Amino acid sequence: MSAAADQTPAEVPHKGLITLAIMLATIMQVLDTTIANVALPSMVGDLGASQDTISWVLTSYIVAAAIMTPVTGWLSDRIGKRELFLVSIVGFVVASVACGLAWSLPSMVLFRVLQGVFGAAVVPLSQTFLLDINSREKAGQAMAMWGAGIMVGPIVGPALGGWLTEFYNWRWVFLINLPLGLIAFLGSAAYLPRSVVRLRRFDIMGFAMLSLGIGALQMMLDRGGEVDWFNAYETWIWLFLSVVGFWVFAVHILTTDQPFLDPRMFADRNFVTGLVFIFIVGIILLASLALLPPMLSRLFGHSALQTGLVMAPRGVGTMISMLVVGRLVRLIDPRLLVSAGLALIAVSLWVMIGFTPQMDDHLIVVSGVVQGLGLGLVFVPLSTVTFATIEVRFRADATSLYSLVRNIGSSIGISVVTLMLTRNVQINHMELAGALTQTSPALRQALPGALVGDAQSLQILDNMVNAQAAMISYINDFKLMLIMTLAAIPLALTLRRPGAQSGPAPAVHAD
Repeated sequence: MSAAADQTPAEVPHKGLITLAIMLATIMQVLDTTIANVALPSMVGDLGASQDTISWVLTSYIVAAAIMTPVTGWLSDRIGKRELFLVSIVGFVVASVACGLAWSLPSMVLFRVLQGVFGAAVVPLSQTFLLDINSREKAGQAMAMWGAGIMVGPIVGPALGGWLTEFYNWRWVFLINLPLGLIAFLGSAAYLPRSVVRLRRFDIMGFAMLSLGIGALQMMLDRGGEVDWFNAYETWIWLFLSVVGFWVFAVHILTTDQPFLDPRMFADRNFVTGLVFIFIVGIILLASLALLPPMLSRLFGHSALQTGLVMAPRGVGTMISMLVVGRLVRLIDPRLLVSAGLALIAVSLWVMIGFTPQMDDHLIVVSGVVQGLGLGLVFVPLSTVTFATIEVRFRADATSLYSLVRNIGSSIGISVVTLMLTRNVQINHMELAGALTQTSPALRQALPGALVGDAQSLQILDNMVNAQAAMISYINDFKLMLIMTLAAIPLALTLRRPGAQSGPAPAVHAD
């Protein structure tokens, strides 16, 4: 039941069902970037892995998806967007079931690589489809739906993974994709419109160099914390390979006749500014999500389920904001919406700077809702403006780059805040412990037994110092994110409000 040839977006039937099907596939893919994190400890024994090697379950997926994301545009031109989307869903679901049945770490890593390879095209293609089937006037509402799936997935993932692992088995973290993928495939196969197939020569050199740059960067970010970053030769090797890959790729696409990514798309100022913005949003979104679960577990004693419940209001705030801003984006200057969103994110981070180990969950919930509202205000108008002026022929390549830059920003953000947290905990612990002397009035009053070497009192004192050192370190990370957010606000002024464009809306063709 595909669309007929040369349909305009207004004539495409079953838009609601198309949106539901592609968003279900998108949420399924995005969930798998975080849902497996909490299940890793349970996998160690079953897969015969160690605490060091089990991280490859996450790394293999991230690296494979990052490398394959840029090739989405070429593949969609070569075999058709609809066909590529359907193949991606089937491959992703089959790989997910294989992950659920994995019998060893090597088999799990292999199946996770396949998951990343097939799942890489799902997110950029879903965004492309929503832009294709909706008119320019309704692009904001379409991006609101897409953004809701993208941003709620990382928030729901850890809680859902914890619940499945605790009450069922870690294998269900992957097996749950089977019913979701089946529904998404049937809906997509029935209603997705076909598109024109455009033959493009595959630029092997460009793809190889971009893959080297992306893969080496992801490996450096993932392995850095384990090998003490730039104190290890391994990190320098990954950095060198990444710089070489990106440098040769940049020179190559500017000098070859048919490059892997057409550099002419970067002449669109809104698109380039949007890439910078989504990089910053990626840092803020997943960096804060990476910090909060261990903080809630370590300092507040929350279980995985409790952590999920405390963080859930953040997703609710995002959903509400996106549903509202999807309509406002046509009426209000997107630059004002983006600036307002960044201001709300800054307010939430300012609240988070006031966290203490002795507080209840009230401030965590409030700051989460405010941050969720802010992210929604940023994400929808940003996505709308980024692609408002890009040429239709570049759309698949542009959306894949958009997703890639967001994911790279997330990886860099997580690595930076984790590095700062680890080092600051050690520094703060030394400073706090050094301030505790025999003459400290607070120590004499609170734990006099520690002054005479009582073992129990000393243990209590050490726990208190550890908690305070960790809390100060988390606050330092929140301060860094606050500074980044405030610095991004002036960048919103460089966006151009998309005006009425001449010519008809792009048609949706059949093969």
